[in-house]
Amino acid sequence: MDNQNQNEGLNRLAGAAENFVKQEKWSRRWTNLLKLSVILYIIVTLVMLASQFTSEEDVLSGSKHVAVVKLEGAIMPGSRTSAETLNPLLNSAFKNPNSQAVIIKANSPGGSPVQSALINDEITRLKTLYNKPVYVVVEDLCASGCYYIAVAADKIYANKGSIIGSIGVRMDTFGVTGLMEKMGIENRSMHAGEHKAFIDPFSPKDESGRQFFQERILERTHQQFIEAVRKGRGDRIKENENTYTGLVWLGDEAVKNGMIDGLGDIGYVKREIIKQTNTRHYEAEKTFMEQLMGDISSETATRLSMYFTTLK
Repeated sequence: MDNQNQNEGLNRLAGAAENFVKQEKWSRRWTNLLKLSVILYIIVTLVMLASQFTSEEDVLSGSKHVAVVKLEGAIMPGSRTSAETLNPLLNSAFKNPNSQAVIIKANSPGGSPVQSALINDEITRLKTLYNKPVYVVVEDLCASGCYYIAVAADKIYANKGSIIGSIGVRMDTFGVTGLMEKMGIENRSMHAGEHKAFIDPFSPKDESGRQFFQERILERTHQQFIEAVRKGRGDRIKENENTYTGLVWLGDEAVKNGMIDGLGDIGYVKREIIKQTNTRHYEAEKTFMEQLMGDISSETATRLSMYFTTLK
């Protein structure tokens, strides 16, 4: 009996010890979670404060400067290179009485012809309204829709290795009817209107629909592009049989054929052309999450760089 009582006592003691250990583990987890929450709160607060100070600094910056607006990436609606995003930035850059000139820093493969035309039109309107010079400075690439925008500037500069041009229009389609037939797959899509599905990859090629789209959409859009180039570049562009075929040129040859005005980076244009080196960047406000993730990504990249450097 004594042994039984002793065993029961030991079991209770073991159970109590086990519960204590579990409670300690949960306590540590909650403590760690609380610490992590505090750290995240501090990071979020610092990001918000940094953003606020930057904005105040921009407002207080009243000295003469060159306004710089970035055009980077594919030009698409809803993106940071859409007319909805860029046109307000251009308005702010031109409207500021302390901006002596506007530079559009371009690095884009092109994109939507409509977005490009909207931005082109706005640049043309603003430079007339405010009587300020506007320059496009190309880094790696300014093709297709990017060049559509660039021709609205007073002058275009690029590196000798920059890719310039691609004055053309494209729409990519494909067909898989042959593959479907081999695999025994049948297309059962339905539509009303003879040519409603003329670009459907799962249906036989609609030659008359494709011809209509080629003539009434692609070629007319191409002609609008050509007219914008001729209006913007005037007699500076030396037209030949290749100018409007969609081909591209390096910067040094683009100078010779009049597609751009000279070779130089943004520093050259500020120093030698505008004669003003003070710069103010006009950028769309990032969302809170974009700011947070951008700072975290930057910090991560820095730490990884330091880590791999120490491994050498």
